[in-house]
Amino acid sequence: MAIRDIYETGFDEDVQTESSANQCPECNGHVTTNVKETVCEDCGLVIEEQRIDHGPEWRAYDADERERTGAPLTAARHDRGLSTEIGHGTDAHGNELSSQKRQRLARMRREQTRGRWQSKAERNLAHGLGEVRRLASTLELSESIRDQACQLFRSAQSEDLLRGRSIEAIGAASIYGTCRCNQHPLLLEDVVDAARVESTRVTNAYRTLNRELELPAPPMRPTSFVPRLISELGLDHDIRRRANELAERAEGTALTNGCQPSGVAAACVYLAAQEQGALITQSTVASTAEVSVVTLRSRRDELQAI
Repeated sequence: MAIRDIYETGFDEDVQTESSANQCPECNGHVTTNVKETVCEDCGLVIEEQRIDHGPEWRAYDADERERTGAPLTAARHDRGLSTEIGHGTDAHGNELSSQKRQRLARMRREQTRGRWQSKAERNLAHGLGEVRRLASTLELSESIRDQACQLFRSAQSEDLLRGRSIEAIGAASIYGTCRCNQHPLLLEDVVDAARVESTRVTNAYRTLNRELELPAPPMRPTSFVPRLISELGLDHDIRRRANELAERAEGTALTNGCQPSGVAAACVYLAAQEQGALITQSTVASTAEVSVVTLRSRRDELQAI
């Protein structure tokens, strides 16, 4: 199952405008552009297609002042970001409001809050997406991963996977599952530390998502964890290059079968640091990779035996 969101947007494809490239590269004919493609009127050559802008629309009601409309659609909000937000204290131009208008806006905000949720499922969706956004911000994940995790949470709710499970656990599992699908080097322990639920609940929720939604989550590779360990340990580029070589060599053998990939990556980084003469201890590398020192030494000995 692909973790992505497809937005359906309608456009008027009959509006023709002149293209900035006003000559056809084939026949030097006249070129026009509509909202979907750029074509030559003489020979019919399609120069560019799928010119779709999913961002906000420009509207110029006044020739001297142009204002942008609202934010684009987003999967990170339960209503796709189309809800109205009533401000406090000032109007759109920054002017102070009178006390009578402030009281009126307070009543409007109260009524809007009461009528925002059409159902209990929509309220749970808003709470879950808020938890996903909080985790993505805490873990410093990209907007792309955040939006994919929000869409995964929507899919989990539509498949009725929230029944009997906490919303926070499904939200944390959505973050971890999205990172696994994108080969992002995020450990389950990192998600659990940022989440508000126990590790067992997050693990069970991820297993449910993986089984019911058939997530395309490939096995994690040690090479995915090497850049993260090098960055957190503050090691130089030569050690990173050597650690990548060791990790790739380990992946080509049976060494990684049944082994924790972060442990193999930690052994590669430690062995590369030893070869380059860097002063770093086993406990420091093991603590950064969140594995035991015994695991680090075992993987190191196996690497040296290859």
